Amino acid sequence: MKRSTKILLKTVGAIIGVSGTSAVVAFVKERIEEKKEDPLDTELAHRKGFYERFLKRPQDCFLATGAALVFSPILGGTALIVKLKLGTPVLFTQERPGKNGKIFKLYKFRTMTDARDADGNLMPDEVRLTSFGKKLRSSSLDELPELINIIKGDMAVVGPRPLLVQYLPLYNADQARRHEVKPGLTGYAQSNGRNAITWEDKFNKDVYYVDHVGFLMDWSIVLHTFTLVLRRENINSNSAVTCCEYKGSK
Repeated sequence: MKRSTKILLKTVGAIIGVSGTSAVVAFVKERIEEKKEDPLDTELAHRKGFYERFLKRPQDCFLATGAALVFSPILGGTALIVKLKLGTPVLFTQERPGKNGKIFKLYKFRTMTDARDADGNLMPDEVRLTSFGKKLRSSSLDELPELINIIKGDMAVVGPRPLLVQYLPLYNADQARRHEVKPGLTGYAQSNGRNAITWEDKFNKDVYYVDHVGFLMDWSIVLHTFTLVLRRENINSNSAVTCCEYKGSK
């Protein structure tokens, strides 16, 4: 069997294998451990409503597992093309802060090469991001492996996007509230500007979501995001090939 075929099968198999984990068992375990592990569960903390406490996580498991199964041919095909166009590894992994700042490993399809300068340093993003990588990002297919993160419980379908670990000490007290809920595959900021708005606007929208988590809010964000993805709107910032770096609030 060709190596590329093995990679395709391994990627699809891994996703289906993870998606086979019982959502009910995962949910019950989370509820048992919640009091012990959630430092925000105090009198002054983010208060969860019925939907967030009992329905959101099972809904996320159901949606992510179903999506992983339905899109498994697309996941496998994309993995194969990434292997042929950019080489291995097919998946890009990076540590990101989740709920309460807990670090987890984020999965995405690779969109950049490993091109380096004479000193061995990685070249700028605009050099390493190929035309294929741009198309992959504009289609948002590079985000599909995050379904694994949702099934594992690192992320939710809807929530503030997980940003870089080095941004943690740069947030002010209000901006840091974005970590009171799980990060999401999409969020209120993504459905209302995505990378075309300022960091301050993004964080304001993230905190707004934290204070208004609800069934209707989540589904309106999902449907709006789906529309934006089809239109391929607001993929990049106005000043960079990828989203510009956050350097702290002024």
